[in-house]
Amino acid sequence: MQNRTLTYALTLLFVIVAMAWAAPSFAQEAKTVGEIVRLDPALDALISVDEPIEILAEGFEWSEGPVWIADGEHLLFSDIPRNHIVKWKEGEGKSVWMEPSGYTGKEPFGGREPGTNGLLLDHDKRLIMCCHGDRQVKRIEKDGSITILASEYEGKRLNSPNDAVVHSSGAIYFTDPPYGLPGGARSEAREMDYCGVYRRATDGTLTLLTKEMTRPNGIALSPDEKTLYVAQSDGRAPIWKSFPVKDDGTLGKSTLIADGRDLPGELRGGPDGMTVDEHGNLWATGPGGVVIMSPEGKFLGRILTGQATANCTFGNDGKTLYMTADLYLLRVRTRVKGLGY
Repeated sequence: MQNRTLTYALTLLFVIVAMAWAAPSFAQEAKTVGEIVRLDPALDALISVDEPIEILAEGFEWSEGPVWIADGEHLLFSDIPRNHIVKWKEGEGKSVWMEPSGYTGKEPFGGREPGTNGLLLDHDKRLIMCCHGDRQVKRIEKDGSITILASEYEGKRLNSPNDAVVHSSGAIYFTDPPYGLPGGARSEAREMDYCGVYRRATDGTLTLLTKEMTRPNGIALSPDEKTLYVAQSDGRAPIWKSFPVKDDGTLGKSTLIADGRDLPGELRGGPDGMTVDEHGNLWATGPGGVVIMSPEGKFLGRILTGQATANCTFGNDGKTLYMTADLYLLRVRTRVKGLGY
């Protein structure tokens, strides 16, 4: 009897060890980076400083433009240098979703950033793409065909559309710096001597809203759509501005709401993409990672990723912030929902 009991105990122990060995992922914690820093007590209502910043995928050349696809419960984002749109799904990991993406020409591109940048959904859940290499804003229709939404202004080709946001009217606001041109601002292919912020109406009319920003980049609307926020990724003036949105969709006089040089420390990255939560707070990529600001531009906290961080968006139930940070795709849980959830 004792021998049978001993044999049973040893067999059970062997099974437990074998199961643990065969499924180590259940025993291992997710890889994490960085830290969350409180700059103002108001941060505590938005995110806990103890939340881990998870690494979901890595190995990208420069990740950008994340968008959550609720219908498929997955994320799409750009790997600009590789001219890919990448798909990431829980339990499946990363895969190439679209190639080529931002540059579809037959000749070698000749620059560092041919791919798509900002990605977003319109009100009919169609994917809108800011295409660097093709210098266009495009939309993928329900049948898979592609519509060019914007390619030139007053007879001149756009620089390289960077990021965009959709208004409830269906109008698309987008930025147009030169980063996707071969040679950047000095490119011989450049046809404009400024970097604009534009509005594309639903009838296709393209309006130049402002060219006062040297390198307009990330763009977002306030919850009431009365304010447009634009980030400027200029190392000499790494700032964020707000513009009142008029009844006709054009913009009023800008206000400087924050300056990246006022943040403590000298960390990698600058103003780039951003998103807005349900209360109107800005989650804006900037020096060190993601800077969390009040609607008026008061610094509340920072998600320090350790990488130059390009963009961010909310996903899942609206309380998960996804971040594209150079070679990484990251996420962190928050206490608020993203706008629209």
